[in-house]
Order: sequence, then C-alpha cells, then structure tokens
Amino acid sequence: MRRRALGIAMVALILGFVPTAAQAQTAATVSMDSMTVAQLEAAGDAARAQKDFYMAEKYFQKAISRDRKNADLYNKLGLTQMKDNDPRSARASFQKAVKYNPQFADAMNNIGAVDYLRKDYGSAAKQFKKAVAMEETRATFHVNLGAAWFGQNKIEQALNEYGRALELDPFALDANSKAGVTFQISPEERAKYSFMLAKIYAKRGNADRCLECLRKAKEEGYSQMANVYRDEEFASVRQDPRLSEVVPPPAK
Repeated sequence: MRRRALGIAMVALILGFVPTAAQAQTAATVSMDSMTVAQLEAAGDAARAQKDFYMAEKYFQKAISRDRKNADLYNKLGLTQMKDNDPRSARASFQKAVKYNPQFADAMNNIGAVDYLRKDYGSAAKQFKKAVAMEETRATFHVNLGAAWFGQNKIEQALNEYGRALELDPFALDANSKAGVTFQISPEERAKYSFMLAKIYAKRGNADRCLECLRKAKEEGYSQMANVYRDEEFASVRQDPRLSEVVPPPAK
C-alpha cells in the first residue's frame, strides 16, 4: 500500500499519535471538501512534486468533480497516473483533456508518449504528428516524433525530425535534456541510433558532436562504420583528421 498521507502522519507523530490509513484518508477527504478548485489543483501540484501520487490523484479527481470540463486538470491527472504506473488510466485522462480542448498540444503529445512507452510506435507517431501540427516550434514534439519514426526503423523520417528539433533547440538531443520521451531502445538498436545522430550533427556542421556519436556507435558495435566515407551527410567531416582516428579510411 502506498503512503497515502505522509504530511498528516508526520504532524501526528509530533503530537504523539499516528492515525490509521483510514483515519488519514478521512481527514484528507474532509479537508478537500472545503477547498476550491484552484486550491485542489495547487494541492495536487504540490503532492505530485513530493511524489505522493496517490494524494495528487485524489486532489485532481476532486477538482475535476467540481469542474468536469477542465482540460488542464485532466492533463495533470494523466501525468500523475503515468508516474503512478497506470498508463491505461493516464491515456484516458489525456484523451479527455483533448476532448475538452482539441487544440491542447501537450495532452495530444502525452497520448503519444503513452503509446510510445507501450511500443505502439505507429499510433505514437500519429499522435506526435498532431502535436507538431498544433505547435510546430516545440522541439520536444519533434524529438518525440523522431523517436517514434526510429522505433519503426524509418530512419530518414527520424533524421528529419531530429534535425528540426536541433534547429529549434541545439541541446534537444543531449543525454541530459528533458525534451522528449525517454528512449527505450534495445542494445542492438543503440549503435544504429548513435550513428544516426552522428549523421545529423555532421549535416549541421558540428564535427565535435558528430565524432562523439561516431565513437559511441563504434563502442556499441555498429557494423557499418565505413559508411562515413560513403554517405553524403558526412562530407563536411571527412576533411577532419580526427575522423580517421575513429574510423580508419578504407584501404585503397
């Protein structure tokens, strides 16, 4: 059972008694009944920030019961349900957010993220494309769509989306970037992914990042490293003497 009312339990310890889980839940319910929608939303945000997803869901659900067409509340509920490992409920919440606000690009993107994490890359791509159509200048949406294309082995489409993401945000593909869904690719795909990123950076004239990705691809066992001397995307890097240190030139 999750810790459902951590804040109440901590105060109770100071006072010298600990309520049961049922008592704590009852106290929280009474408190929620006296709160406005705005207060419930703020309390849900605070609980989610503290990783108390059970109470966050309760606050958002109570707020929704007072304001049943609030797309923002449904989206926040969905995000909380995702954190609480309940993707089915999360997707339903995101769908309601889009129902009440058809132009809610974040919620549309989040539907795609659920599908992506389920490895339903075709459906994820459809949702991400809709999000991109709504807000084309969001790097995150392009990163996500690129991931969905990559999951389907549609490398050219993935290259285009990652390239656009980098135009919008030069750090969109950094390992510590918060842009986009988490990549869940298999070890055998990782080398291909690193090589693809090398292509993107080469095409953009970023030799340092290109070589860094080539090194990763080589370490991860990519079997077609010699393509750097064939693929046109690498033309600008072939004059860099460091390339031969990473990928020896083919024998003449």
